Amino acid sequence: MTAVPVPHRVVARRPETADTVTLRFEPVGRALPDFLPGQFAMVHSFGRGEIPVSVSSVQATGGLAHTVRSVGAVSEGLCAARVGDVVGIRGPYGTSWRAEQARGRDVVIVAGGIGFAPLRPLILGVLAEPAAHGQVNVLIGARTPSDLIARAEVASWATAFTGVTVDQPEPDWRGDVGVVTQLLGRARFEPETTTAFVCGPEPMIRATARELAHRGVPREHIQVSLERNMRCATGHCGHCQLGGLLVCRAGPVVDWASAEPLLSVREL
Repeated sequence: MTAVPVPHRVVARRPETADTVTLRFEPVGRALPDFLPGQFAMVHSFGRGEIPVSVSSVQATGGLAHTVRSVGAVSEGLCAARVGDVVGIRGPYGTSWRAEQARGRDVVIVAGGIGFAPLRPLILGVLAEPAAHGQVNVLIGARTPSDLIARAEVASWATAFTGVTVDQPEPDWRGDVGVVTQLLGRARFEPETTTAFVCGPEPMIRATARELAHRGVPREHIQVSLERNMRCATGHCGHCQLGGLLVCRAGPVVDWASAEPLLSVREL
């Protein structure tokens, strides 16, 4: 881990939606330590500032990919970056998805909106080892079909049960409409021997984790990624504090047994 931004060059840019792009970076000079799925980096847009962004892909060459939605000055600057531009990246920070917990068990992965991006490297890792897991389920929700990320890639995951739903359909949409939790009824898993991974907006995390627990998935086998506004990434500023938890250090990935009492308190 480094606290000093390391220059990285944009080597590929893929628009995902009207306001979201995936940028692939290669280090200019030395590489950062290896990132694990679920961890995040502080990505610096020169002249604007930096924001925390989870990795959406990790390359063996030391390269990284980040999926960024334009919601503020820094993310707007990153989304506008072109191939050849240089940004600063520091990290890795935070806890990762504990994929080893899912070995020999059924897997349920639930993504809401851009929460798909931090889950993508985990999904690819699970799909790469079909013999290491039982039934694999990938459930994705988005506001509209236009907000779905990597639709073609998701459609290619033949070894997993995949379900996709949207809140607001568009004229050509022929898929499910409604909240992502409704897809759990069609997923194939034995609750007692299932490990679940959930990422998305906090209301979606609460609803999904509660439904999984209600169906019998052990709370310690439900992993969630918390989204809090992190500034220093080292636990010194306290900006990401959630109860007694500093998300940038003890998170973003925690089990539901730890997160449930915190996310159950309104406006905490």
